[in-house]
Amino acid sequence: MISLNGKRILLLVSGGIAAYKSPDVVRRLRDAGAEVRVIMTPSATEFITPLTLQAVSGHAVRCDLFDPTAEAAMGHIELARWGDAVVTAPATADFLARLRLGQANDLATAVCLVSAAPVLVAPAMNQQMWQHPATAENLAALTARGVIICGPGSGSQACGEVGPGRMAEADEIVSAVARIFATGRLAGRRVLITAGPTREPIDPVRYISNHSSGKMGYALAIAAHEAGALVTLVSGPTVQTKPEGVTVKSVETAAEMYSAVMQELETTEIFVGTAAVADYRPEFASAGKIKRDGSALELRLVPNRDILAAVAASANAPFTVGFAAETDNLIANAESKLQRKKLDMIAANLVGGHEIGFNSDDNELTVLWPGSSKVLERAPKLRLARSLLEVIVERFESRNSGSN
Repeated sequence: MISLNGKRILLLVSGGIAAYKSPDVVRRLRDAGAEVRVIMTPSATEFITPLTLQAVSGHAVRCDLFDPTAEAAMGHIELARWGDAVVTAPATADFLARLRLGQANDLATAVCLVSAAPVLVAPAMNQQMWQHPATAENLAALTARGVIICGPGSGSQACGEVGPGRMAEADEIVSAVARIFATGRLAGRRVLITAGPTREPIDPVRYISNHSSGKMGYALAIAAHEAGALVTLVSGPTVQTKPEGVTVKSVETAAEMYSAVMQELETTEIFVGTAAVADYRPEFASAGKIKRDGSALELRLVPNRDILAAVAASANAPFTVGFAAETDNLIANAESKLQRKKLDMIAANLVGGHEIGFNSDDNELTVLWPGSSKVLERAPKLRLARSLLEVIVERFESRNSGSN
């Protein structure tokens, strides 16, 4: 069964008779686990109502680039950032021409221009339009730009003619969308990821912990699974949903996480330590609840074992990626950690704010490795995880091939 669990799909509907098939595309995308939001061109509303697509998607449909309510907060940019993929079904000859030229004279084309997500189009038009040289040139230019073409099929058309130009069936479109995420870049590779916080007990009801939600580590596990890896996720306490196809080992303390990581290390090829592991723990945890008596309470803290450094220093160490969550001096602190722990790569991000980092849905990273770096701009954590994984794969393959 095709799975698009957790994927956010922007479905653009342009103005062709095949728009009557768009609700089925929405339904099948949702059946596969995707969340879908719909944008319609003005001409699309002549063929099917926004209310129909709102009913099947579960979200209000956007049609107007200059909607004063939505655009007060630059709504088209927010939509573009929201989507993990942009799908146009149907994509008319006119829409393809405007997309090729980079026009942004309606909401659908504006979103395509501002989005960094993959773009897939399902052409639908009269067979003469499809076979016209102008359409062929537009498609060639779009393909060269990375746009994915799904279909069209061939057969009888609404105009009474027979030939190529029928929009691909809904299940074909959903399969094509799923292939966007199934890169195969890590097919058969064993990837070990840590995520979430750890909890260091003070007594049976209290503990020392931090604000990590585990969202970034879980997103990386999803991205690695999409890339074909055999993924084990060692997770501290979190409310995140278990990623499909990923082996999850739940732990509580830093000592438990250390033990779980070491058990998996021998067969691991890539290790990514996103977990916010407690650096210290109480030297002694009380067997019973500590009662308040009005006097000061002192806790002696002792260091936990450094999981990341231990992985990097192990015999036949995997490609080791760390995270540096910093409140200041981001690059300097990350570079120090990269060198001190002898890591292959480190992903640095600022924490302490409200919009990115711990507990937020978005993040931004500066990725460093010996001799170079790359900035991954702010994005939803799953999309950012896919971008980070691409960098990891490139460096992993480079190390294995012996190139720089």
